[in-house]
Amino acid sequence: MSTRTPVKVLEAPDGHDVIIEGRLDVHTVPDIRDAIHAIIANGAGELRLHLGGAEIGDATGLGVILHLHRRATRAERRLLLVDPSDRTRRLLRGCRLDRILASRQGGPRTVAPLTA
Repeated sequence: MSTRTPVKVLEAPDGHDVIIEGRLDVHTVPDIRDAIHAIIANGAGELRLHLGGAEIGDATGLGVILHLHRRATRAERRLLLVDPSDRTRRLLRGCRLDRILASRQGGPRTVAPLTA
């Protein structure tokens, strides 16, 4: 059985918005990890993981988020979790990862053009 978790990447002037939907588990993590590794390696700025439509299914799903945080930090990028579910926030708090991983509520930021 091949379960694929969609990953959508939006470029922004200050980094990347990565929207993840579906279940993060042992079956989907390799695809997610590979896609985000490429974004970390080939970009700059903040990396925002939008998790509003994602569900952490097992320890592998939680582990990939921590792995991506470490990888982003080594690449001098900031990883930010956007709209994590209540369950995800409880998992992060229970593992004390909320002290390491920054999160915020709200959708993708839009950039308004400057006018003179």
